[in-house]
Order: sequence, then structure tokens, then C-alpha cells
Amino acid sequence: MAEVLVCKDGEIADGGVRVITAGEVEIGVIRQGGKYYAYRNHCPHQGGPVCEGVRMPQVLDVIAPDRTFLGQDYDRNDMHIICPWHAYEFHLESGVNVCDGRIRLQKFNVVEKNGSVYVNV
Repeated sequence: MAEVLVCKDGEIADGGVRVITAGEVEIGVIRQGGKYYAYRNHCPHQGGPVCEGVRMPQVLDVIAPDRTFLGQDYDRNDMHIICPWHAYEFHLESGVNVCDGRIRLQKFNVVEKNGSVYVNV
């Protein structure tokens, strides 16, 4: 496995993304909450540039004990990547689709060392 240099630690703003090319594969490296995540920039639905989509917390329905709908809120501990082509949503932490656990993004390991960020490809 080869290590590909992405950036110096901190060069990507929190909530930001950098798309790199490793051979013929585009990889999106996302920094969220001080952690780095790397996925192939290819949505398994129809090949959209998934890492270039919006990232937002999971939307939660707020339901009262009597099952009355009270509105919606966000789970800021569960960030999602939303593909810009057809709005397929994936958990940022795992790359798994929020509706169908069989659908997932191709994940790459991120290594931080000597003040730099690398992706293993």
C-alpha cells in the first residue's frame, strides 16, 4: 500500500474537503471535528462526486411520548455526506448509506504523521 500526501495537518479547514488523485482514483479527504476521513469520490448510486456534496448532521424527528410529532432537530454527532447528484446520504464516520447498509462508499485509511496527512491507497 502506498501513502499519498494530502496536506500538512490543519491545511484543510474543519468541515472542509480536499479532492486528490491517486493514479486514476479521485479521493475526497474530509476534515470534520478535527478528524480526517477519506473516501473514493464516487457515489455507488450513479457515480456522482459524493465527497463534493453537502455535509450536515443527521435530521431527527422529535416525537412526544403520545407519538405526536413535535418537529425536527439535528444529531450533530452523526455527520452525513450527501451526494450532489441524487442526494444519497452516507454516514461520514463509516461511509455506510443511511437507508441501506449494503450500500457504502469506498473508504481509505488516513495516517497523520510528522505534521502531515496521508492516505493509504
